[in-house]
Amino acid sequence: MPTSETAHGTEWRDAPAAPGPVRHEVHVWRASLQCAEPQLLSFRSSLTPDERARADRFRFERDRAHFIAARGLLRSILSRYLSEPPGEIRFIYGAYGKPFLSDRYGGSIYFNLAHSHGLALFAIAEGREVGVDLELVRADLAHLEIARRFFSKQEVDTLEALPAEMRAQAFFDCWTRKEAYIKARGEGLSYPLAAFDVALRPGEKATLLCTRGEPAEASRWSMYELSPAPGYKAALVAERHDYQLRCWQWRGFDEAIA
Repeated sequence: MPTSETAHGTEWRDAPAAPGPVRHEVHVWRASLQCAEPQLLSFRSSLTPDERARADRFRFERDRAHFIAARGLLRSILSRYLSEPPGEIRFIYGAYGKPFLSDRYGGSIYFNLAHSHGLALFAIAEGREVGVDLELVRADLAHLEIARRFFSKQEVDTLEALPAEMRAQAFFDCWTRKEAYIKARGEGLSYPLAAFDVALRPGEKATLLCTRGEPAEASRWSMYELSPAPGYKAALVAERHDYQLRCWQWRGFDEAIA
């Protein structure tokens, strides 16, 4: 299979038609949300009336198109694991809005998605919770100001000690790792970002260092840094460590981001 960039030592490969069982694997897919009109119409046709209504509430056409593409891609990817047409797949939602597959699928396949500035990531696993986050690195943000508001004291101290030219990269490493963790927990921003620490020094392995008040949490979860495209930061968090990470790319990804 053709391959592309690496993600924490794992190649992004063109996805097979049937990805196979994921019991002892976690799969991460990358895809562009820049879709031609026929593809976008096809994705829209696979959405439920509720999803189409959500899409129509977006004020800007680009945001509407990206929502449709993200949900259509999610359905198309999941259909490869469930052997069910994309338009027939049904979701339920947790207390904090995290989507799950409905009970008719047996509760074995877990997933999570993230998208930012035209790029999307989808994490698929069996029998384990997963969370994924993706952000475009922006040098114009007030990184220290945001960190002091949301990050833990240890993380802020680490960020402040870095040379100024390294802070943007470290900030987004920290942000995506923290977001992926709370998404894996399924609690969203109801769980305080300052309640746990992640590794963020440049070159340091992505790690959940500690979770205050829950000493067993750090060993419960594994964390990976992902490199989905130049200029982006991303992270995956999954329950336990007994799996192999595989990274797939949706057809046409290289052409879409060229």
